[in-house]
Amino acid sequence: MADQKDIQINIMRSALGRARGLGGAKSGAHHWWVQRLTSIALVPLTLWFIWNVIAHGGAPYEVVVAWMSGPLTLVLLLALVVTTFQHMQMGLQVIIEDYVPHEGKRLAVLLVMKGGTVLLALAAIVSILRVGL
Repeated sequence: MADQKDIQINIMRSALGRARGLGGAKSGAHHWWVQRLTSIALVPLTLWFIWNVIAHGGAPYEVVVAWMSGPLTLVLLLALVVTTFQHMQMGLQVIIEDYVPHEGKRLAVLLVMKGGTVLLALAAIVSILRVGL
């Protein structure tokens, strides 16, 4: 009789069977939905912003400050910044997870990227609030 370690069993599995145990399928659905919702929200916000940049092109600083001081404008600008950076962070996360193979490097790059996007978003928010308030 042959040793048990010499016996090789060839089990035919489906793609689903091979994928089981490789992570929860539910965690990606939330990420996917948030990415889609932020992209949908960015369409009208970006169009509104471009329209206003064109409308205020060449306007004096005081006119732009007066425009930014309006409560609706301030809220929409902050929504644009927060949504843009959230969408950017999620997109970069997917790219990093797909193309950085080493787990340690991937974690380091993800942490630097997330920290950088938070800092850039905070800088944009502070800038908007300083001009608008």
